Amino acid sequence: MQDALRRFKAEFFQALAHPTRIAIIDLLRDGELSAGALIERLGVEQANASQHLTVLRAKHIVVNRKVGNQVFYSVRDRLILEVLDVMKRYFYAHLAESQAMFDDMKDEIKSEAVTGD
Repeated sequence: MQDALRRFKAEFFQALAHPTRIAIIDLLRDGELSAGALIERLGVEQANASQHLTVLRAKHIVVNRKVGNQVFYSVRDRLILEVLDVMKRYFYAHLAESQAMFDDMKDEIKSEAVTGD
């Protein structure tokens, strides 16, 4: 069972392993959008968007429905948005940590310049 769960997690994160796919999910955060609206907001070619949407559909991250000749996409489960929100918090924490380290290094350099060490 643990191996199956690890594979599921790996495949999930692999499906999210492209900035355009993350952007698609972020655009769908407030609700469903047509493929055309996604393409327009992403500023990518139709073929490129289609490839990314295919990956997200295959991993059950987004779902689609057809209305006439339009296809509408939405996030399958809001838990996916929570995962992305946790990653955003992790990114900002890492960024803050890096900034603090950089600030400490700057202070050391200033101190050395003043004392001549």
